Amino acid sequence: MFEQPWPEGELRFFQLGFVVPDLLRAATDWSHVHGVGPFHVLPPVRTACTYRGTDSEIDMQIAVAQTGPVQIELLHQRDDEPSIYRDLFAAHEGGFHQLCTVTFDYDAKRAHYEGLGYELVCEIVAGGQRVAHYDTVEHFGFFTEVVEHTDEFLLQVTGIARTCATWDGSDPVRIVTRGGYRTP
Repeated sequence: MFEQPWPEGELRFFQLGFVVPDLLRAATDWSHVHGVGPFHVLPPVRTACTYRGTDSEIDMQIAVAQTGPVQIELLHQRDDEPSIYRDLFAAHEGGFHQLCTVTFDYDAKRAHYEGLGYELVCEIVAGGQRVAHYDTVEHFGFFTEVVEHTDEFLLQVTGIARTCATWDGSDPVRIVTRGGYRTP
């Protein structure tokens, strides 16, 4: 009844990102309360970034699950260093943080947001892929994330989406390992 075709073009959003103080609990709660799953808990990473013009690192872990056309991303920062996540939430807090879009033309998308006067708060370059976070908090209450489309990224999110589309309710939280996954 409420389904409609996805919008075309570069302003299509695919992901909602939430900062959480406890990743496994949040994934379990999302699955139990909203029926979203299974959550794929990725290994913790320490990622280099440029945060507010300064070289920095973020020690974080994420969990993702697809629910229809929208991916839910849960983000847990594992330290108390200043970051894009700490800009909105202290270590014991959490909530909606970002809306994400994937773009084929990363430089044009950056020019678009910067041309509108939005500050590039954080940029990550990892594995040949670029990710930018723009400060749209004053206007919308959240950051806007721009992810560069790469074939590897598309394969990863497509695999997760397929797993979620055929999920039978078992193992709602899956800690990803080299050989598959384990449960908490």
